[in-house]
Amino acid sequence: MKTILITGGAGFIGSHVVRLFVKKYPECKIVNLDALTYAGNLENLKDIENAPNYVFEKADIVDADHIFSLFEKYQFDGVIHLAAESHVDRSIANPMEFIHSNVIGTVNLLNAARAFWKEPEGKRFYHVSTDEVYGSLGEDGLFTETTAYDPRSPYSASKASSDHFVRAWHHTYNLPVVLSNCSNNYGPNQFPEKLLPLFINNIILNRPLPVYGKGENVRDWLYVIDHARAIDMIFHQGKIGETYNIGGHNEWKNIDLIKVLCQIMDRKLNREAGTSEKLITYVKDRAGHDMRYAIDASKVEKELGWVPSLQFEEGLEKTIDWYLANKEWIENVTSGAYQKYYKEQYEER
Repeated sequence: MKTILITGGAGFIGSHVVRLFVKKYPECKIVNLDALTYAGNLENLKDIENAPNYVFEKADIVDADHIFSLFEKYQFDGVIHLAAESHVDRSIANPMEFIHSNVIGTVNLLNAARAFWKEPEGKRFYHVSTDEVYGSLGEDGLFTETTAYDPRSPYSASKASSDHFVRAWHHTYNLPVVLSNCSNNYGPNQFPEKLLPLFINNIILNRPLPVYGKGENVRDWLYVIDHARAIDMIFHQGKIGETYNIGGHNEWKNIDLIKVLCQIMDRKLNREAGTSEKLITYVKDRAGHDMRYAIDASKVEKELGWVPSLQFEEGLEKTIDWYLANKEWIENVTSGAYQKYYKEQYEER
């Protein structure tokens, strides 16, 4: 029985990856490691928590001794590393938290894998990263796997640094690694600090919809379950030492996306057309706000056969339906724990 460690498995993307692996690979033991900070939520995995091949370990990847003890306990054959601080606004307010988790935490995992994988044959360290490491595109062009890094925020700088460390451990110590950089994820279970769940929740509650600048920034949107499928393919079939870009082929200006969201929400909530759009409020632009991201996913498509299963409009409908059907989940994750965390970390600084 192979044992696979998935870090950040109680978070948004991680929970979908854990669920996929637990269900698809019953012959493998899946160990979910998560620190359960505000965005980590074991409610995301209620449906598989009693599966015989699933184990949860509460741990912080910054704690090197704890990480080493878990490698010794489970003798992992593979690592899928998703644990990260990921919200750009919070990285601007508190960059050191992102450096500790995203850089030091990643190196702790790399060191543990190197220490315990004396025979790297059959082992694999998969590092999941972001397209934000590439910086900002103009009106034309796409990010490819060879695009030069040009991070613009503390978040993207911390992820770029971790990417470099992963590649350095591969070249220096022959650690068997693969990497991927993905575009904006959306779908069920996303913590409502990110655009779509935040705006869905605000529309439900008739709260303002804060749009940075003129809302002209462009993002490529990837359905989280499609991303989990791609991670599965890359972990099992990707070439050691290679990087794969994962994108949804769905470029949208923020303001256009928000207006479509408003229209769908009015229809689903039986509100008069245009009601939700009146909640749009333009606010001062984010510091260092990248104008456009867009992924060229042709490599993962040609080499591994992955393609996104949903067009954005269909995925958006599914996403909205999930949040409308799970209002209690939103209330739970936005109540005490997050409010206390946010106040302690930011409002009191």
